[in-house]
Amino acid sequence: MTARIIDGKIIAAELRVRVAEEVARVKRDNGLTPGLAVVLVGSDPASQVYVRSKHKQTQAAGMASFEHVLPADVAQGDLLALIAKLNRDPAVHGILVQLPLPKSLNTEAVVNAIDPAKDVDGLHPNNAGRLAGGLAALSPCTPLGCIILTKSVHASLEGMEAIVIGRSNLVGRPLVQLLLNENATVTIAHSRSRDLKQLCARADLVYAAVGRPEMVRGDWIKPGATVIDVGINRMPGAGGKDRLVGDVAFAEAQNVAGAITPVPGGVGQMTVACLLVNTLRAACAIHGLPKPAV
Repeated sequence: MTARIIDGKIIAAELRVRVAEEVARVKRDNGLTPGLAVVLVGSDPASQVYVRSKHKQTQAAGMASFEHVLPADVAQGDLLALIAKLNRDPAVHGILVQLPLPKSLNTEAVVNAIDPAKDVDGLHPNNAGRLAGGLAALSPCTPLGCIILTKSVHASLEGMEAIVIGRSNLVGRPLVQLLLNENATVTIAHSRSRDLKQLCARADLVYAAVGRPEMVRGDWIKPGATVIDVGINRMPGAGGKDRLVGDVAFAEAQNVAGAITPVPGGVGQMTVACLLVNTLRAACAIHGLPKPAV
Protein backbone atom coordinates (compact mmCIF):
# COMPACT_ATOMS: atom_id res chain seq x y z
CA MET A 1 0.00 0.00 0.00
CA THR A 2 1.26 3.47 -0.88
CA ALA A 3 -0.27 6.39 1.01
CA ARG A 4 -2.30 9.06 -0.71
CA ILE A 5 -0.26 12.29 -0.85
CA ILE A 6 -2.14 15.21 0.74
CA ASP A 7 -1.21 18.05 -1.61
CA GLY A 8 -1.03 21.22 0.50
CA LYS A 9 -0.34 23.33 -2.57
CA ILE A 10 -3.66 22.44 -4.21
CA ILE A 11 -5.70 22.64 -0.98
CA ALA A 12 -4.16 26.02 -0.07
CA ALA A 13 -4.86 27.37 -3.57
CA GLU A 14 -8.52 26.29 -3.30
CA LEU A 15 -8.77 27.94 0.12
CA ARG A 16 -7.27 31.20 -1.19
CA VAL A 17 -9.88 31.25 -3.99
CA ARG A 18 -12.69 30.84 -1.42
CA VAL A 19 -11.19 33.62 0.73
CA ALA A 20 -10.97 35.95 -2.30
CA GLU A 21 -14.64 35.24 -3.11
CA GLU A 22 -15.67 36.06 0.46
CA VAL A 23 -13.51 39.21 0.51
CA ALA A 24 -15.23 40.37 -2.71
CA ARG A 25 -18.64 39.67 -1.16
CA VAL A 26 -17.82 41.56 2.07
CA LYS A 27 -16.53 44.51 0.01
CA ARG A 28 -19.62 44.52 -2.20
CA ASP A 29 -22.21 44.09 0.56
CA ASN A 30 -20.58 46.06 3.38
CA GLY A 31 -17.97 48.35 1.81
CA LEU A 32 -15.34 46.68 3.97
CA THR A 33 -11.81 45.84 2.78
CA PRO A 34 -10.01 43.53 5.25
CA GLY A 35 -6.50 44.79 6.02
CA LEU A 36 -3.42 42.89 7.24
CA ALA A 37 -0.36 44.60 8.73
CA VAL A 38 2.87 42.58 8.89
CA VAL A 39 5.77 43.82 11.02
CA LEU A 40 9.25 42.52 10.20
CA VAL A 41 12.15 43.32 12.53
CA GLY A 42 15.64 42.85 11.10
CA SER A 43 16.72 41.18 7.87
CA ASP A 44 16.51 37.42 8.50
CA PRO A 45 16.40 35.92 4.96
CA ALA A 46 13.78 33.24 5.81
CA SER A 47 11.54 35.83 7.46
CA GLN A 48 11.90 38.14 4.44
CA VAL A 49 10.72 35.31 2.15
CA TYR A 50 7.70 34.65 4.40
CA VAL A 51 6.78 38.33 4.54
CA ARG A 52 7.01 38.72 0.74
CA SER A 53 4.77 35.69 0.29
CA LYS A 54 2.23 37.06 2.80
CA HIS A 55 2.19 40.47 1.09
CA LYS A 56 1.67 38.94 -2.37
CA GLN A 57 -1.08 36.56 -1.27
CA THR A 58 -2.89 39.23 0.80
CA GLN A 59 -3.10 41.50 -2.23
CA ALA A 60 -4.12 38.62 -4.51
CA ALA A 61 -7.06 37.90 -2.18
CA GLY A 62 -8.25 41.50 -2.58
CA MET A 63 -7.19 42.60 0.91
CA ALA A 64 -5.20 45.66 1.92
CA SER A 65 -1.59 44.82 2.82
CA PHE A 66 0.53 47.01 5.10
CA GLU A 67 4.22 46.22 5.60
CA HIS A 68 6.40 47.69 8.34
CA VAL A 69 10.11 46.83 8.23
CA LEU A 70 12.12 47.88 11.29
CA PRO A 71 15.88 47.61 11.91
CA ALA A 72 17.15 44.70 14.05
CA ASP A 73 18.30 47.13 16.76
CA VAL A 74 14.89 48.83 17.10
CA ALA A 75 14.05 49.80 20.68
CA GLN A 76 11.33 47.79 22.42
CA GLY A 77 9.37 51.00 23.07
CA ASP A 78 9.39 51.94 19.38
CA LEU A 79 8.07 48.52 18.36
CA LEU A 80 5.33 48.70 21.01
CA ALA A 81 4.43 52.22 19.81
CA LEU A 82 3.98 50.89 16.24
CA ILE A 83 1.74 48.07 17.51
CA ALA A 84 -0.35 50.58 19.50
CA LYS A 85 -0.76 52.66 16.34
CA LEU A 86 -1.84 49.58 14.32
CA ASN A 87 -4.28 48.62 17.12
CA ARG A 88 -5.97 52.02 16.64
CA ASP A 89 -5.92 51.99 12.82
CA PRO A 90 -9.44 51.21 11.49
CA ALA A 91 -8.01 50.02 8.13
CA VAL A 92 -6.03 47.24 9.90
CA HIS A 93 -7.96 44.16 11.02
CA GLY A 94 -5.05 41.76 11.41
CA ILE A 95 -1.61 42.36 12.93
CA LEU A 96 1.22 39.86 12.55
CA VAL A 97 4.67 40.40 14.03
CA GLN A 98 7.04 38.04 12.21
CA LEU A 99 8.78 35.70 14.68
CA PRO A 100 11.45 35.05 15.83
CA LEU A 101 12.34 38.54 17.03
CA PRO A 102 15.93 39.60 17.79
CA LYS A 103 17.05 38.51 21.26
CA SER A 104 17.17 42.14 22.42
CA LEU A 105 13.35 42.27 22.29
CA ASN A 106 10.85 40.73 24.70
CA THR A 107 8.66 38.54 22.48
CA GLU A 108 6.04 37.95 25.16
CA ALA A 109 5.55 41.69 25.75
CA VAL A 110 5.25 42.29 21.99
CA VAL A 111 2.66 39.50 21.49
CA ASN A 112 0.68 40.69 24.53
CA ALA A 113 0.57 44.26 23.13
CA ILE A 114 -1.43 43.21 20.05
CA ASP A 115 -5.20 43.80 20.27
CA PRO A 116 -6.64 40.24 20.69
CA ALA A 117 -9.32 41.09 18.09
CA LYS A 118 -6.52 41.70 15.54
CA ASP A 119 -4.21 38.87 16.68
CA VAL A 120 -4.25 36.82 13.47
CA ASP A 121 -1.34 34.67 14.73
CA GLY A 122 -3.61 33.48 17.59
CA LEU A 123 -0.82 33.84 20.16
CA HIS A 124 -2.29 36.44 22.54
CA PRO A 125 -3.15 34.88 25.94
CA ASN A 126 -6.80 35.95 25.48
CA ASN A 127 -7.09 33.91 22.27
CA ALA A 128 -5.10 30.98 23.68
CA GLY A 129 -7.35 30.95 26.76
CA ARG A 130 -10.56 31.20 24.76
CA LEU A 131 -9.42 28.37 22.48
CA ALA A 132 -8.59 26.23 25.54
CA GLY A 133 -12.05 26.98 26.92
CA GLY A 134 -13.76 25.88 23.72
CA LEU A 135 -14.85 29.46 22.95
CA ALA A 136 -14.67 31.34 19.64
CA ALA A 137 -11.10 32.60 19.12
CA LEU A 138 -8.52 33.40 16.49
CA SER A 139 -6.36 30.28 16.44
CA PRO A 140 -2.76 29.94 15.18
CA CYS A 141 -2.55 29.47 11.43
CA THR A 142 -0.46 26.28 11.25
CA PRO A 143 -2.78 24.16 13.47
CA LEU A 144 -5.78 25.53 11.57
CA GLY A 145 -4.07 24.37 8.36
CA CYS A 146 -3.46 20.93 9.88
CA ILE A 147 -7.18 20.51 10.59
CA ILE A 148 -8.15 21.59 7.05
CA LEU A 149 -5.64 19.13 5.54
CA THR A 150 -6.97 16.32 7.76
CA LYS A 151 -10.55 17.09 6.76
CA SER A 152 -9.56 16.78 3.10
CA VAL A 153 -9.23 13.05 3.94
CA HIS A 154 -11.86 12.61 6.68
CA ALA A 155 -15.12 14.58 6.53
CA SER A 156 -15.52 14.13 10.30
CA LEU A 157 -12.83 13.60 12.95
CA GLU A 158 -15.37 12.65 15.60
CA GLY A 159 -14.26 9.71 17.75
CA MET A 160 -10.93 9.30 15.95
CA GLU A 161 -7.77 8.76 18.00
CA ALA A 162 -5.21 11.50 17.39
CA ILE A 163 -1.69 11.97 18.69
CA VAL A 164 0.06 15.35 18.63
CA ILE A 165 3.83 15.05 19.04
CA GLY A 166 5.06 18.46 20.15
CA ARG A 167 3.75 20.93 22.75
CA SER A 168 4.74 24.36 21.44
CA ASN A 169 2.39 27.32 21.89
CA LEU A 170 2.49 27.88 18.13
CA VAL A 171 1.46 24.38 17.01
CA GLY A 172 1.14 21.52 19.50
CA ARG A 173 -1.00 23.02 22.24
CA PRO A 174 -3.51 24.88 20.02
CA LEU A 175 -3.74 21.87 17.69
CA VAL A 176 -4.87 19.73 20.65
CA GLN A 177 -7.67 22.22 21.39
CA LEU A 178 -8.80 22.32 17.74
CA LEU A 179 -8.88 18.51 17.64
CA LEU A 180 -10.94 18.42 20.85
CA ASN A 181 -13.35 20.89 19.22
CA GLU A 182 -13.70 18.32 16.38
CA ASN A 183 -14.57 15.66 19.02
CA ALA A 184 -11.40 13.65 18.41
CA THR A 185 -9.77 11.71 21.27
CA VAL A 186 -6.37 13.36 21.71
CA THR A 187 -3.02 12.33 23.20
CA ILE A 188 -0.38 15.05 23.47
CA ALA A 189 3.16 13.72 23.47
CA HIS A 190 6.66 15.14 23.08
CA SER A 191 10.31 14.17 22.75
CA ARG A 192 10.43 12.99 26.38
CA SER A 193 7.29 10.86 26.28
CA ARG A 194 7.82 7.22 27.15
CA ASP A 195 6.85 4.50 24.66
CA LEU A 196 6.21 7.06 21.93
CA LYS A 197 6.21 4.30 19.32
CA GLN A 198 3.38 2.49 21.14
CA LEU A 199 1.41 5.71 21.60
CA CYS A 200 1.67 6.40 17.85
CA ALA A 201 0.69 2.89 16.90
CA ARG A 202 -2.83 3.43 18.31
CA ALA A 203 -3.50 6.69 16.50
CA ASP A 204 -5.75 7.15 13.46
CA LEU A 205 -4.29 10.67 13.07
CA VAL A 206 -0.60 11.45 13.66
CA TYR A 207 0.61 15.08 13.89
CA ALA A 208 4.40 15.45 14.09
CA ALA A 209 5.50 18.90 15.27
CA VAL A 210 8.54 18.15 17.40
CA GLY A 211 11.36 19.70 15.31
CA ARG A 212 13.47 16.54 15.03
CA PRO A 213 14.30 15.33 11.52
CA GLU A 214 12.61 12.02 10.62
CA MET A 215 12.03 11.14 14.27
CA VAL A 216 8.72 9.36 13.57
CA ARG A 217 9.56 6.10 11.79
CA GLY A 218 7.41 4.07 9.46
CA ASP A 219 6.96 1.23 11.96
CA TRP A 220 5.44 3.69 14.46
CA ILE A 221 2.46 4.30 12.15
CA LYS A 222 -0.80 2.38 12.40
CA PRO A 223 -1.61 0.93 8.95
CA GLY A 224 -3.97 3.28 7.13
CA ALA A 225 -3.45 6.22 9.52
CA THR A 226 -3.39 9.83 8.31
CA VAL A 227 -0.03 11.52 8.94
CA ILE A 228 0.35 15.32 9.05
CA ASP A 229 4.02 16.34 9.17
CA VAL A 230 4.52 19.90 10.49
CA GLY A 231 8.32 19.68 10.68
CA ILE A 232 10.68 21.53 8.34
CA ASN A 233 14.32 20.58 8.92
CA ARG A 234 17.38 21.28 6.78
CA MET A 235 19.66 18.31 6.20
CA PRO A 236 22.83 17.97 4.11
CA GLY A 237 21.92 16.67 0.65
CA ALA A 238 23.66 15.61 -2.53
CA GLY A 239 26.23 17.98 -4.04
CA GLY A 240 26.56 20.02 -0.87
CA LYS A 241 23.01 21.37 -1.17
CA ASP A 242 20.60 21.28 1.76
CA ARG A 243 17.42 19.25 1.50
CA LEU A 244 14.24 19.76 3.48
CA VAL A 245 12.85 16.88 5.52
CA GLY A 246 9.99 16.65 7.97
CA ASP A 247 9.70 15.14 11.44
CA VAL A 248 8.45 11.91 9.81
CA ALA A 249 10.59 9.45 7.84
CA PHE A 250 8.49 10.01 4.72
CA ALA A 251 9.60 7.08 2.53
CA GLU A 252 9.01 4.60 5.38
CA ALA A 253 5.69 6.09 6.50
CA GLN A 254 4.37 6.31 2.94
CA ASN A 255 4.35 2.51 2.76
CA VAL A 256 2.17 2.20 5.89
CA ALA A 257 -0.04 5.29 6.16
CA GLY A 258 -3.34 5.80 4.35
CA ALA A 259 -2.56 9.46 3.65
CA ILE A 260 0.45 11.68 4.35
CA THR A 261 1.63 15.27 3.82
CA PRO A 262 4.95 15.78 2.01
CA VAL A 263 7.72 18.16 3.12
CA PRO A 264 7.87 20.58 1.41
CA GLY A 265 4.43 20.95 -0.19
CA GLY A 266 2.22 20.06 2.77
CA VAL A 267 1.47 22.03 5.93
CA GLY A 268 3.73 24.99 5.04
CA GLN A 269 1.50 25.87 2.08
CA MET A 270 -1.51 26.17 4.40
CA THR A 271 -0.08 28.59 6.95
CA VAL A 272 -0.31 31.75 4.80
CA ALA A 273 -3.70 30.70 3.39
CA CYS A 274 -5.00 30.35 6.97
CA LEU A 275 -3.55 33.77 7.82
CA LEU A 276 -5.86 35.18 5.13
CA VAL A 277 -8.78 33.24 6.67
CA ASN A 278 -8.00 34.72 10.10
CA THR A 279 -7.72 38.27 8.71
CA LEU A 280 -11.09 37.95 6.98
CA ARG A 281 -12.69 36.47 10.12
CA ALA A 282 -11.17 39.23 12.28
CA ALA A 283 -12.46 41.97 9.93
CA CYS A 284 -15.99 40.53 10.01
CA ALA A 285 -15.94 40.10 13.82
CA ILE A 286 -14.63 43.65 14.43
CA HIS A 287 -17.47 45.06 12.28
CA GLY A 288 -20.15 42.82 13.81
CA LEU A 289 -20.72 40.91 10.56
CA PRO A 290 -21.58 37.19 10.35
CA LYS A 291 -18.65 34.77 10.29
CA PRO A 292 -17.50 34.35 6.67
CA ALA A 293 -18.01 31.03 4.89
CA VAL A 294 -14.34 29.93 5.05
